[in-house]
Amino acid sequence: MKSISRNNAGGPSAALLVLGATGAIGRGVVRAALDAGRPVIAVSPDTDGLRALQGLHAHADLSFIDAPLGDEHDAAALEHTLRELDRPIHGVVVALCSERERGRLLDGSATELRESIDQNVVAHLALARHLLPLLAKGGRAGGWVIVDGPGGDNPWAGYGHRSVGAAALRMLARVLHEEARPRGVRVQLLALDWPLKTDANARHACDQWPEALGVGRRAIALLDRIDHAATDPIVHCKGPCKTQSQGSDGDDAALAARCHEDARRLLGALSPSNKHNDATSPLSSKEDAHDPPTRR
Repeated sequence: MKSISRNNAGGPSAALLVLGATGAIGRGVVRAALDAGRPVIAVSPDTDGLRALQGLHAHADLSFIDAPLGDEHDAAALEHTLRELDRPIHGVVVALCSERERGRLLDGSATELRESIDQNVVAHLALARHLLPLLAKGGRAGGWVIVDGPGGDNPWAGYGHRSVGAAALRMLARVLHEEARPRGVRVQLLALDWPLKTDANARHACDQWPEALGVGRRAIALLDRIDHAATDPIVHCKGPCKTQSQGSDGDDAALAARCHEDARRLLGALSPSNKHNDATSPLSSKEDAHDPPTRR
């Protein structure tokens, strides 16, 4: 644990704890919470990223904790720091940042898979073990939302480590959802069905890819229990990740129609009867064909 700093003392009002606050999704959650008038405690091992957040939200009720989030020791140290801070926590959003290069699972070592699971699954359990009791403190429990990217329901070709870890994390979320209920804490996982749209990949991003602020708003809606899937352990963030009040079933139908049309065009381009030059194929761009996934 390195340091604690604040933009505003903020008083004793309950705060939202954002773990992994300097990642793309973490920044979106912080902004969504502050836009909604919520105090935030932002935690990350990225000192420069925390300074950037401080500059973006100079007058907000935003506290910073520079701390690693990798294992049981890190989680215990963070618990100690938060207890010393002595500020009520009404909710937690976990958006840990973990990225891997493309590659087949069979081409990597078992050690690499173990390290991936440690980062993507075991770290979440360690944090839950030490921080869930803080939510239940004083009899006013809050919610716990994990945000994770695509690939957990079906294998993502070329990202085997990501798919195995995501599938394990979703089962962990289901187990924690049941085990935390006696404490009055609801644990949920917000699963992105598409990669996240960022400034870095905006040139090649599809229209249905969610943006960080939209994901942040959806996470806040889950914490506030105003989301239409508020009681489910796994909640899918489809399309641009709208909250219930922002979209309707008609939006989903339109998105499905566009996806079907894209699929028909792709199949037509791959058909032997297609006489078009390969350059007109939707897969003719090497960059577009294998755009790496962007996570939190």
